[in-house]
Amino acid sequence: MYKHILVPTDGSALSDKAVEAAIKLAKLLGARITAFHAMEPYPLQGAYAAEASGVAELQPEIFAERSEEYAKRVLETFKTAASAANVECTADYATSRSPSQAIVAKARTEKCDLIVMASHGRRGLEGFLLGSETQKVLTHSSIPVLVYR
Repeated sequence: MYKHILVPTDGSALSDKAVEAAIKLAKLLGARITAFHAMEPYPLQGAYAAEASGVAELQPEIFAERSEEYAKRVLETFKTAASAANVECTADYATSRSPSQAIVAKARTEKCDLIVMASHGRRGLEGFLLGSETQKVLTHSSIPVLVYR
């Protein structure tokens, strides 16, 4: 059935539940997992705020460094959980203005045959305004997507 599962994670509590479910599914199927975290780049408006306020924490280099540290921490936790379940797991992260595009591209590059990801359940105007990365992945993926809620 499924042999290679891509599991995007943002480190949220709901995403952690999807990670647990994906690990159980992979174990059951004898599949391997690629854990993935898509980071957004430095927000342009942050550059203006940093310049105006002089707040060093908003500088692009510090933002990128902290984003990378967070990605590594989230993915290391994922790999530890997969290892404890005896599920083969590799991990990667990327920076993209469109996390959904990064997820779909990673699934294609890694030749995954399933994507398992969480949905934060935003509906109505909030979902429309914020956009749903899960919805975008569902729309653009050529492979099956299992949505955990």
